[in-house]
Parts: sequence; structure tokens; C-alpha cells
Amino acid sequence: MIQRKRKPEVWSWIGYAILALYVIALVYPLLNLLRHSVYSPETGFSFRNFQKFFSTKYYTVTLLNSLKVTVATTAVTLLIGAPLAYFFSFYRIRGQKVLNILIILSSMSAPFIGAYSWILLLGRNGIVTNFIKGFIPSFSVDIYGFSGILLVLSLQLYPLVFLYVSGALKNIDNSLMEAAQNLCCTGLNRFFKVVMPLVAPTLLASGLLVFMRALADFGTPMLIGEGYRTFPVLIYTEFMSEVGGDEGFAAAISVMAVVITAVFFLTQKFASNKLSFTMSAMNSVTQKNLSGVRAVLVHIFAYIVVGLSIVPQCFVIYTSFLKTKGLIFIDGYWLGSYETAFSKLGSSIQNTFIIAGTALVVIILAAVLIAYLTVRRKNAVSNSIDLISMIAYIIPGSVLGIAMLMCFNRPPLAISGGYLIMVLALVVRRLPYTIRSSTAILQQIPVTIEEASISLGSSKMKTFFFITIPMMANGIISGAILSWVTMITELSTSIILYTGRTKTLTVSIYTEVIRGNYGVAAALSTILTVLTVLSLLIFMRISKTKNVTM
Repeated sequence: MIQRKRKPEVWSWIGYAILALYVIALVYPLLNLLRHSVYSPETGFSFRNFQKFFSTKYYTVTLLNSLKVTVATTAVTLLIGAPLAYFFSFYRIRGQKVLNILIILSSMSAPFIGAYSWILLLGRNGIVTNFIKGFIPSFSVDIYGFSGILLVLSLQLYPLVFLYVSGALKNIDNSLMEAAQNLCCTGLNRFFKVVMPLVAPTLLASGLLVFMRALADFGTPMLIGEGYRTFPVLIYTEFMSEVGGDEGFAAAISVMAVVITAVFFLTQKFASNKLSFTMSAMNSVTQKNLSGVRAVLVHIFAYIVVGLSIVPQCFVIYTSFLKTKGLIFIDGYWLGSYETAFSKLGSSIQNTFIIAGTALVVIILAAVLIAYLTVRRKNAVSNSIDLISMIAYIIPGSVLGIAMLMCFNRPPLAISGGYLIMVLALVVRRLPYTIRSSTAILQQIPVTIEEASISLGSSKMKTFFFITIPMMANGIISGAILSWVTMITELSTSIILYTGRTKTLTVSIYTEVIRGNYGVAAALSTILTVLTVLSLLIFMRISKTKNVTM
């Protein structure tokens, strides 16, 4: 009897389609970037671009600067975020709910807005600087260069460590803390000898995320660096130079950036696997009241850290209502900056909604399908999709922007300069967030529910749409809102891919700051902050949580 060859089912075709799209949108641009770094029609195959980089001190110093900034930022955020999470988890702190919300808000704003606001506060003509000079004429503070970048990135990124570690501390069983206390291991001794080893994998994960974000940040060093060159700025200037950028050299630098992030990512994964263990909190840690000097010190630490991280946004909102003429703020209040923002730059607000909104629809659809494939339909194709989707997680935004622009600026895929390439870049970069949340909630849904539906005569696709997706709704929406927040605050990719008609809100803020239109920049930043706050409130309402994990 001749057996008919089994036809691929619909989920197989969906898997092939998603894999093909990833190959076109991500793998092909990265391979093309690699090709440009080692090959040109004039010279053929050579490593001259890499030789040029490592033989010129100007470029090697840039690499060292980036590593110095990222390592220092990672260390500072761990030193701030981990103790703060410990205090919030183990002790009752006055105003803790409000502080939690402020920490989340400070983590979601664009870092370059923090850089801009600190210039207004502590710059050479800053409000705080001029105030102190009234009492101490010789007063000066170096807010520019390495110290300024470190300040901005540390205050922007420590919430990531705080949120990660807070989640891990909830899984610690209180009996371990009680056992440590019975053995006279309390206070700082318990923190370093008991708590830190238990959350070590989480510290590594959060440290890696901080490292990658700090390494990939473009706006902060561009605004406040003042000659302190970092990798993303170098990539941008080499590729977008007004006197004719060197694509091959920019590609070589981009390849090195990808290699650096990949090495740190794999190192973190290896270390986490070595340190990982399962822990279930049968008896969760309970918060205790503090008293005496310890209570004062803990409250001072918490209030100062959270205050410093939220001050930039508050000050930007305040300055958006001040009368201004370019770089100069004059006495009085008005809404002129908002009028200019909506009349002359209203299209950038509209573009933000159109581009990010379109990308969000694609992300939700793709994340649901990918999550189902990787959890319920494990095979070589779904495993490949899972692996490729995480590649975008470690690629700096400027690198992805350059890779796409070099790849899609000529037939048959000439889409550069339009909305499509902007949407595609956001989808590729932010899809992993929604995939993770969708996968996590799908793993909690018993497969027997779907089997029961199918056994009652429902088709597989009908079961998926009417049974599985509704049960995944909270995870899908939570991940989608986080993707939305990161998309509307995206700068490093947009600054490379945008044109006059696809200018987004973050690009407009950045260009207005560069031009010295501080009032308009503050108004646009306030609009962006309001959008972020509303998104987070929706997220917390839907997910019924006060914490956000990235």
C-alpha cells in the first residue's frame, strides 16, 4: 500500500513564514553589514577597516571610553539598585507605593531627556549652577563628559536592577532569613552572605541589560559628552558624515559592537547557568519596621536616589511652561512652546502614533504566533525562530539602523526613507519583549485545555483563537504596552532611519535640543512623558501589579 506524503499543517507554514521574514528583516541585513565591513568593489576582500580602527588612537580611545562608561554605569546601578530593592522588600518605608511608581516612571523615559535636563540644571548656565554661584562665585561642576554620562545613565538604568532584584527577592523563603538571624547573621552581614548569593543570577541578568543599554545609548553622550566619544556616536558620525560617510568603516565598527554585546551576553548566560538553582517561597519575606539611626539612613538613601532620578523629568515639565527665546528662559509663563510644538512639529507626534502603533499591531500578532510555536510546536524551525528573535535583543539600535539602511536602500527591497523601514526596525527591536511575556503566560496554561477543546470537535486554529489567545490576553497586553513604551522613546535607530516626513517625537526633541530651542524641546518631552505615564498606568491596571519587569 502506497503511503501518501503527509502535507505540512498550517502551523508549519506559519513557522516557515515567520522564519523567512526574520531572515529577510534581520539575518540578511546583518550578513550584509558583515560583508561591507570586509569587502568593497575597489579593494576586494580585506580587513583594512578593522586595521584602520585598531591602528588609530582616535578610534581605540572611543572603544575604551565606551567600555569605561558601560562598566562604570553597570557597577553604579548594581550598587544603587540592589540595596534599594533589599530595603523595599524587607522593610516598611514611608511612601513606598509612591516611590515604586516614581522608580518605574524614571526607568521609562528616554535617557537623552535626562541629559538635556541635567544640562539645564547643572550646566555652565544651569539654574542650580547660577543659584549656587550667587553664594559661591567660584563654584563649578563638571556635568559634561564622562561624569555627566555616568550620572545620567546611572539614574536612568538603576531601576532595571531594582525591578529585577525585587522580583527575585519575592521568591526567597522567609525561613532562610530566620535561620540566618538565629545564627546571628543580620543586617549587612545577612545582605552580603545570604541575600546576594541567592539573587546572583538575577544580578547578572540585570547587569547585562544595563551594560547593553549603556553601550548602545546614543543620545546621552551626543548631548552631554562634549568630546567624550563613545561607540554609538562614532558609528553615527562615520556613517552620516556630511563630508561623505565611510560605509565600510561604519560597518566594521558596527560589527565590533555586535561582537562585544554578544560576548557579554554569552558570558552572562554561562555564569547564570552555573549559579542557577530553583527556589520556591513557601513563606514569603515579610516587611519589618525600622527604628533609630538605621531607619533614618534607609529613608534618606531611598528618598535621595528616587528624588534625583525623577527631578529631571519634573524640571523639564516645569520649563515647558516658561517663556523662552531659544537658549534663554525669560520671566513669566506661557503656552507658546506647546503652540509651536503642535503647529510646527505636530507631524512628529502623529508619526509617533502611526509608526509605533503599526509596529505594535505587528508585534502583537507575531509574538502570539511565535510564543505558540516555541512552547507548543517545538521543532527545528521554532527553535531557530526563538534563537533569531533574541539576536535583536543584544544588537545596539544604531547598528540595526545602519544594517537596515545599507540593505534596503536599493532594489529589489528599496524601502529606505519611508514608514515601512521605520516600522520594520521597531518590530525587530521590540518584539522580544512581547514574546517573553506571551511565552511566560502560555507556559502556565495547561495543554489539556486545548486538547479538550479539540476532542469536542473544535479545529486547532479555532481552539487557538477562541481558547488559547483569550487565556493569554493579560501577558500579551502587558508585553505589548512595554513594547509600546520603549518604541515611543526610541532614538538610536530612528535617528538613522528617519526622513523629513517620518520624523518621530524623540527625533524632534533631539533636534530641537541641538538647535537650542529648549522651550519647544521641553514641551515635546512633556508630551512624551505624559504618553509614557498613561501607558504605564494602563499596564499596571491590566496586569494588576505595581512592578514592571523588562
